[in-house]
Amino acid sequence: MPHGSAFPARYAVFGHPIGHSLSPAIHRMFGEQCGIALDYVAIDATPAAFADAVRHFLAGGHGANVSLPHKAAACALADERSAAASRAGSANVLTRLPAGRLAAHNTDGSGLVRDLTGRQHCPLHGRRVLLLGAGGAARGVAWDLLDAGVDQLTIVNRTADSAVALAGALGATRARARHWQDLAGLGSFDLIVHATSAGVLGQPLPLPPGLANPQTIGYDLSYGRAAQSFLDWARGAGAKAACDGLGMLVEQAADAFALWHGRRPDTDPVYAQLRGSAA
Repeated sequence: MPHGSAFPARYAVFGHPIGHSLSPAIHRMFGEQCGIALDYVAIDATPAAFADAVRHFLAGGHGANVSLPHKAAACALADERSAAASRAGSANVLTRLPAGRLAAHNTDGSGLVRDLTGRQHCPLHGRRVLLLGAGGAARGVAWDLLDAGVDQLTIVNRTADSAVALAGALGATRARARHWQDLAGLGSFDLIVHATSAGVLGQPLPLPPGLANPQTIGYDLSYGRAAQSFLDWARGAGAKAACDGLGMLVEQAADAFALWHGRRPDTDPVYAQLRGSAA
């Protein structure tokens, strides 16, 4: 919160739709934990209205989180970009700079890795990972998975060209693209990360059961109803665990909070409260 202000610092999350977002509750809990007064709201903006809505809010607000479908637009809108935002081409955090300039960050990948390696007890070094999807959500986490030391990252997307483009952008021999119709012949994986929009859009996502084995962890980047179809598949395929993205949501929010306030809150009590509320 900036010094010299008599009012709580203002923050928001932008998306379309956004009414389901847990971000306002998460940041309020972080603020209470750290003794920081803040005002955090959810703003529904269509793609056509997004840029104007963000600039209007950040004329007085201090920062914003960005959800689907605006992450690529948020990155393009910024005047400065972190390394994570630049390489992903998407941003989930915007921060107001002096003279009305905007800085873009992406904390999705770091949030996923923190949740996997910490809360879900899923080591990544040397593991064989399948990434389903090649859009903004997948791009936001792919580099961090490689940085965490996965041995092989196989990217499969229903539009094959997008998977090829992402694998090429990663520039690592450990990353490769495969066609969706080849899924049944790829064998099983240690970790399967679901990053397509199928669950959000309520669309079916047929997957062969052979992708999972009794040691596999299935992880959906979404949470709530949007993750349910993939989680049901993972359990039915015999995976060791099926996890939604609630932990990732809390971890990436804590990274954003640290960017804005200079201290990272304890995520475990916030996660436990949200998980208990959802039970």
